[in-house]
Amino acid sequence: GGWVLLQNCHLGLDFMDELLETLLTAEIPNETFRVWITTEQHLKFPITLLQIAIKFTNEPPQGIRAGLKRTFSGISQDLLNVSNLPMWKPLLYTVAFLHSTVQERRKFGPLGWNIPYEFNSADFTASIQFIQNHLKKIDIKKGISWNTVRYMIGEVQYGGRVTDDYDKRLLNCFARVWFSENTFDSAFCFYTGYKIPVCKTLEQYFDYIQLLPAMDTPEVFGLHPNADITYQKNTSADVLDTITNIQPKESAGGSGETRESVVYRSAEDMLEKLPPDYVKARLVKMGALNSMNIFLRQEIDRMQRVITVVRTSLNDLKLAIEGTIVMSENLRDALDNMYDARIPQVWRRVSWESSTLGFWFTELLERNEQLSNWIFHGRPKVFWITGFFNPQGFLTAMKQEATRAHKDWALDKVAVHNDVLKLTREEITTPPSEGVYIYGLFLEGAGWDKRRSILVESSPKILFVQLPVLHMFAVDST
Repeated sequence: GGWVLLQNCHLGLDFMDELLETLLTAEIPNETFRVWITTEQHLKFPITLLQIAIKFTNEPPQGIRAGLKRTFSGISQDLLNVSNLPMWKPLLYTVAFLHSTVQERRKFGPLGWNIPYEFNSADFTASIQFIQNHLKKIDIKKGISWNTVRYMIGEVQYGGRVTDDYDKRLLNCFARVWFSENTFDSAFCFYTGYKIPVCKTLEQYFDYIQLLPAMDTPEVFGLHPNADITYQKNTSADVLDTITNIQPKESAGGSGETRESVVYRSAEDMLEKLPPDYVKARLVKMGALNSMNIFLRQEIDRMQRVITVVRTSLNDLKLAIEGTIVMSENLRDALDNMYDARIPQVWRRVSWESSTLGFWFTELLERNEQLSNWIFHGRPKVFWITGFFNPQGFLTAMKQEATRAHKDWALDKVAVHNDVLKLTREEITTPPSEGVYIYGLFLEGAGWDKRRSILVESSPKILFVQLPVLHMFAVDST
């Protein structure tokens, strides 16, 4: 009648098959017996074991109110009364608020943290223990050593998990703003409506927390309101992706058009629009040793590979649908993805990311058009830099070109500079005397003031802003 707990089972997948066999064959006389297993997600976890199990997931609470409730449910009245100093309870609440904030920012993805860190209750407990010890040792006349508190929270307790420099800077910013003498000011608040309550018992804290909004604006966590749009959009996309993935893949009976015929027609349409193979002889005439032409050749080689892979797989897919050849795993993946308007894995491996198959194919045609125009009609006046496989290589070629033009410059002393112009791509009529004009860059998380040529705050409900044309040029930094 006892319970067995097996933890971290993703580390012992071989034993899982044995466990399944044992559970299915063993005669267990007591009905109250249970086997609990904990695991992380793993592609090779036995699906049969999952199917016969009752699944529980432990999700972090959503929102500041739920986060604070969970944090305070782990606090006892004795801990609340552990110090008579007036600074103790406000600091305890501040650490709890910080704990909820750092966890809640994770749901915003890269907007919240560049790397999703596993902050947990141990970080909160350790921080509280440190503050408790610090308050015991302080000189009342000198007061709290805020530099010590900020360092321990921003660099050690929570900061010890943080590996990204910008994430560390953000965490230290929270510590600097929320841990100071201002914290004890009656007017202090984390954000409008989020104050530090003056309470003596846990019940009073829970009563105050219950009055907080159920849904928080991203500004509470130091984010722009647009961050919530991005979060909702990503969540919706995940849900729809999951629904698409679990739909039946076999052709349904009935009078409707089959999956195979839809994909066959789509494959024929793509093959018709697919550009022809490149003629390498043109590159030799343009000057094979010119640094920009070497870059162009590398781009064409990669583009040719994409065109070849797409043409081959589309032709094979048509033959497989007709039944002439066997439907391989790659072709089955291409069939499923094309039907769902997604990019087949074999194409994505040699190309670029895109939201849908339609956008991806349009981009293929546009990238090809830029390269073809460069070969047959000469160097473009303005370059679509995001249409290259290796934009960094393009800027390096531009640096090499500038170095060769100035005989006294050394390549390792040349730096790339840029000016943001006030012109759009259509308004550019001539190329620059030195360097290159580029377009195709977007800002996320900021706006652009064209009149003053400076970064500004994002406008509400506008997630991306296109930058005007940039003039990229090389300067001698010696």
